[in-house]
Amino acid sequence: MNMTATEIYKSIKKIRKQAPVVHNITNYVVMNSTANALLAIGASPVMAHAKEEVEEMVNISSALVINIGTLSEQWIYSMFKAVNRARKRGIPVILDPVGAGATTYRTKTARELISSEPPTIIRGNASEIAALYDDKSKTKGVDSAASSDEAIEIAQKLSESHKCVICVSGATDYIVSKEKVMKIKNGHPLMAKVTGLGCTASALCGAFAAVENDPFAATAKAMAVMGIAGEKAAGDVTGPGSLQIRFLDILYCLSENDINKHLKIEG
Repeated sequence: MNMTATEIYKSIKKIRKQAPVVHNITNYVVMNSTANALLAIGASPVMAHAKEEVEEMVNISSALVINIGTLSEQWIYSMFKAVNRARKRGIPVILDPVGAGATTYRTKTARELISSEPPTIIRGNASEIAALYDDKSKTKGVDSAASSDEAIEIAQKLSESHKCVICVSGATDYIVSKEKVMKIKNGHPLMAKVTGLGCTASALCGAFAAVENDPFAATAKAMAVMGIAGEKAAGDVTGPGSLQIRFLDILYCLSENDINKHLKIEG
């Protein structure tokens, strides 16, 4: 599968034209960041986690993003309700298993979500993806204790057993299905110094999945755009604070020429 800048930009134009509603049940730390990124790419973000309204919100949404970063019993209940409704409606579900492997509680929650209502896309770092499959895997808080290439085999097993696309993010992002693996080598080390950019990547997967029929292609396009925007932003800043602002500006203005100039993709 060869993905071109033209194909990626075609999806961006779809997002900007359709402004799909992306419903996020996400964590306190990143709500503002991910909402702004979705707005910058052209989507319409909604952040709603109350059990009384999540199903109604899913009814008007084109994608659902579940992020387990700041868990509570009430939020978990809402997550299951929302995912169940999204599955009935046939809209894509993106799961970000933040910190899976760090505690029994969040690892159990992530696994139960996957088992009861398999998501369309799972995006996490290597340790998080490994923890979904292996009890021996440990994370460093919510950061990865492993490189992305270490989790490819596990990602393929998860993809096969749950019939979903797996994105293992890191210095190289791997988009994995049972049949194929794609590598995206865009990005910059400074991105790791801004909290929530991984969560932002999951939100962007939601935006692209909302306008794309192929979840694998949607994930690859989202991660390429994420990496290119971060790479371009890092080239013009002196630190993580200004990178966060510059990242949003670049995401908003991203052109086909920008993508063509910077895209580093294999597979």
